[in-house]
Amino acid sequence: MIGLTVVIQLTLAKVTPLLLASLGGLYSERAGVVNIGLEGMMLMGAFFGAAGSIYFDSAWLGLMSGALAGALTALIHAAATVWLRADQIVSGTAINLFAIGLTGYLLFTTFGSHGSSPLAPKLPVFGTGVLRASPLTYLSLSLVPLSWFVIYRSGWGLRIRAVGESPATVRSAGLSVIRLRFLAVVLSGVLAGLGGAHLSIGDLSQFVERMTAGRGFIALAALIFGRWHPVGVLGACLFFGMAEAIADTLQGWTATIPPQVFLALPFVLTMVVLAGLMGRTRPPAALGLPDQ
Repeated sequence: MIGLTVVIQLTLAKVTPLLLASLGGLYSERAGVVNIGLEGMMLMGAFFGAAGSIYFDSAWLGLMSGALAGALTALIHAAATVWLRADQIVSGTAINLFAIGLTGYLLFTTFGSHGSSPLAPKLPVFGTGVLRASPLTYLSLSLVPLSWFVIYRSGWGLRIRAVGESPATVRSAGLSVIRLRFLAVVLSGVLAGLGGAHLSIGDLSQFVERMTAGRGFIALAALIFGRWHPVGVLGACLFFGMAEAIADTLQGWTATIPPQVFLALPFVLTMVVLAGLMGRTRPPAALGLPDQ
């Protein structure tokens, strides 16, 4: 019998990458840029987080490497969608495919193996009892009130929300729509990269090929479920994270139910939630629309 403390710790571990990526997507989409590429940014963060940790023999430097990799990947998405005005869905999809191919290639050329990297130095664990968790868990939870303050109480947050609702109004005020959107998208990449690094050097201690396993898309679902609000995003990530934790806990519980059923549980819930919310949420008015 698995204790409640273990279940809560497992839930927090599952919530952390989702919350970081979802909050990153919040900044991007509040600025009017759809970020389907969160999955790819997380994957890049996971690989370079592990590679940096191994190369520098420091999990903290690995964490910085993961954040930087996510930011650079987001910069590509920003250049394509904000500067070149490419279709945001197509660009995000290309980012995801690019990340899958590049990390698989680098895994083999760097470490000479397919599937997984060598063991990497892992981030330390802080706290005791039920609060024993990765520092990224504490960071992700602290970012919820911070993001609320930035988006709803700061001047920069007001401009980000304005550019996601009416870029023409922002431009008429003498502000740069391109600069605001670039910053928001790159910030989303930093947070998504941290979420990916949590998977490789916060939860595990190695990179596993395609280890994000759709978490970027679940983070997007949490963003929609949370109605593009930091507190709502936290609640949605807790819901999906708990579903994933329960699925992991129930694997092998009974021989009559294939383990694939439990593995599919978070994704089934994602589709159910999105189907139920279709037409009931109001995204930022300029979301997905290039600046004219």
